[in-house]
Amino acid sequence: MQFSGSYTALITPFRDGALDVRAFQSLIERQIAGGVDGIVPCGTTGESPTLDTDEHIEVIRLAIEFAAGRCQVIAGTGSNSTSEAIELTEAAEALGATGSLQVCPYYNKPSQEGLYLHFKAIAESTGLPLMLYSVPGRAIIEFAPETVARLAADFPNITAIKEAGGSVDRVNQLLQVVPEDFAILCGDDPLTLPFIACGATGLVSVASNLIPDVIARLVRACLNGSFDEALVLQKQYYPLMRGLMTLDVNPVPIKSALALQGHCSAELRLPLAPLSASNTASLATLLEAYNLLP
Repeated sequence: MQFSGSYTALITPFRDGALDVRAFQSLIERQIAGGVDGIVPCGTTGESPTLDTDEHIEVIRLAIEFAAGRCQVIAGTGSNSTSEAIELTEAAEALGATGSLQVCPYYNKPSQEGLYLHFKAIAESTGLPLMLYSVPGRAIIEFAPETVARLAADFPNITAIKEAGGSVDRVNQLLQVVPEDFAILCGDDPLTLPFIACGATGLVSVASNLIPDVIARLVRACLNGSFDEALVLQKQYYPLMRGLMTLDVNPVPIKSALALQGHCSAELRLPLAPLSASNTASLATLLEAYNLLP
């Protein structure tokens, strides 16, 4: 399977400490109506570190059920524990996920050999296509291009990487060493256009929780080579994309934005704290500028 197009890194809506199933279903329906190619439950934006194992699997199950084959479901099943990542990935495969997003192990700081062995064990445990997830701002370490190339060469189901290190040049570095059919996806909304211009095949987006139609159009224009059209969209929506990244740590701003629209509660799980009153006011002003408030 080729990872290509626009994917939404879904929030996980909570109410009174539990998953808000109705809000989650409505969120997924809006993504599909907006034209995204896939959804990604249980990633960073979905607060996966604070989901217990049963909740994690239930969110994936519901995403697959609600999507009902209308878009890809790339289940976030990575962990800093290899055995936990294998358990979650096997569960996602049994439930019918399209693929799996595998975050670079965080906190324990493995060597490049440790990264290779971690993903080797996961790849050998599943038939799902795997998308590696490089996010050094959270994981501290990142994949060396040579490690990505080695994994791609040795395991045919490791077929893509979500690159969220904030460097467009990483696309160039990776393209020098990975197979031609290996997909690189942008992990930062504001960098979509330059990433795809350099050879990326899509975007895993936070902003598409809020504006799925715009993100789908932006990615489609880039992939079609319509960069003039894409630049218009990029310039128009850059302040919104940037605000969702800088008003607080992800997913606090995006969940707060959806709450301001009335789609869900702004409830987060500790240690994430609610958006401050001043930043909530700034976010509301930003949304109002885009006619995104009810």
